[in-house]
Amino acid sequence: MNRRSFLQNTALAGAALSLSPLASCENPSTAATQSTAEANQPFALQGASIADLQKQMASGERTARQIAQLYLDRIQAIDKNGPAINAVIELNPDALAQADALDRERKAGQLRGPLHGIPILLKDNIDTGDQMMTTAGSLALEGHRAAQDAFVVTQLRAAGALILGKTNLSEWANFRSTHSSSGWSSRGGQTKNPADPARNPSGSSSGSGAAVASNLCAVAVGTETDGSVIAPASVCGIVGLKPTVGLVSRSGIIPIAASQDTAGPMARSVTDAAILLSAMTGVDPNDAATAASAGKITADYTTFLDKNALSGKRIGVEKAHFEGQTDTVQLYKNALEVLKKAGATLVEIELVKLVGPLGEAEFELLEYEFRDGLNRYLAKANARVKSLAEVIAFNQANEARVMPYFKQEILESAEKRGPLTDPKYLAAQKKTYSTRGIIDGILQGEKLDALVGVTMGPAHLTDLVYGDYYPSHGFYFGQAPAMAGYPSLTVPMGLVQGLPVGLSFVGSAWQDGGILGLGYAYEQKKE
Repeated sequence: MNRRSFLQNTALAGAALSLSPLASCENPSTAATQSTAEANQPFALQGASIADLQKQMASGERTARQIAQLYLDRIQAIDKNGPAINAVIELNPDALAQADALDRERKAGQLRGPLHGIPILLKDNIDTGDQMMTTAGSLALEGHRAAQDAFVVTQLRAAGALILGKTNLSEWANFRSTHSSSGWSSRGGQTKNPADPARNPSGSSSGSGAAVASNLCAVAVGTETDGSVIAPASVCGIVGLKPTVGLVSRSGIIPIAASQDTAGPMARSVTDAAILLSAMTGVDPNDAATAASAGKITADYTTFLDKNALSGKRIGVEKAHFEGQTDTVQLYKNALEVLKKAGATLVEIELVKLVGPLGEAEFELLEYEFRDGLNRYLAKANARVKSLAEVIAFNQANEARVMPYFKQEILESAEKRGPLTDPKYLAAQKKTYSTRGIIDGILQGEKLDALVGVTMGPAHLTDLVYGDYYPSHGFYFGQAPAMAGYPSLTVPMGLVQGLPVGLSFVGSAWQDGGILGLGYAYEQKKE
């Protein structure tokens, strides 16, 4: 089954779900009584692309306010009620007023671009200088309202995007416990996988992935350190891009690791991901990593989208993914046939084998950088806690509410780390950065244009007793590009027993446009 069929036929996407209207965005908990007729109506914006929504607004069929209201109704109907996906942690109380302002601009002929009036959701570790909180899902940060927008939010608002609300996530971007359940936070509870609510949405951008898959928004923004965009995108059946580190600013985003963190677009198509990425980029004086993107940013990433982009390309295919869960292996082989028929030459590679031994060094680096980065963020924040040590103390004092299922051993371990001048940190950094040479060596040695592999195996069952488990973890293809800071794109490649699985395209630094083009060609040829 292809991506379009999945979106049309999955229980949450295709079923006639009830839409209980909101009295207003300012009072999102108020739901009107649903009639039988309302319950039998399909969602009016089912599967709508950014282009579809722009066409509706351009023709006068719908206003930005009406589109926003439809998504708010949808959130009330299936995220807060019905199957209760629990992807949205907070709604923007000013959303409809902001939609009205964007409608007035449109009426006056003042269009900001393809995102003008398009409702998007942001992961709840991204600052917004408005009435919404930014908490990383932690009760320790409950009540924290940022003084200003994160740089990426400023960029999105300037492009005309309508911030509809924020999404739930794995608490502290899944850097709290080794026994955590992805998609669970003490503030937001457990997010479900739209393909099967008993299954896990993966993380840490769990809510963003589930929201896009459930048609709760047009597109969403997630963040990734290692797998947090591409993993939930894969298991929820959508497109996700982890850009080159430095292409998108991280200032105003609650950090894990400066060497690997990045925000990234999550969408129902490669086209929409490219449109969203185009609005997110920019050199930010408050994020030194973005200086390297000067001259490398493309104003419109849709210019890379060519259905024949795979023709004549040499693609490295991960050899390790020819073994494992039978149905997943077959999906992978089918995807590779699509690549070949599209004109690509395939060359077997062994990236996973080379990078796997570096995982311990990566984790050590993340602990050092998490302590340093979080302390810097909290020192300037309006939160009640001002350091990692204070977060740990808050959690201990509120254990029943904060830690009912798993503890905070990663936070405690990170707090014991020293400064970024520590020789142990520098050694871990050197090992982690060696991944860049590994990827580039394979690309250059075999004269390859990109690498592909199975993004991640099918979603596991959510288990709040034992936490996450990955019986098909051997299929994961996100670690190498995460450690290197290189771009990684996941595109749906099919279903295993009704559960989505994605195909990843990986390139070298600043090749984001190129891999978007390859992913787009695969997406088009596959369908």
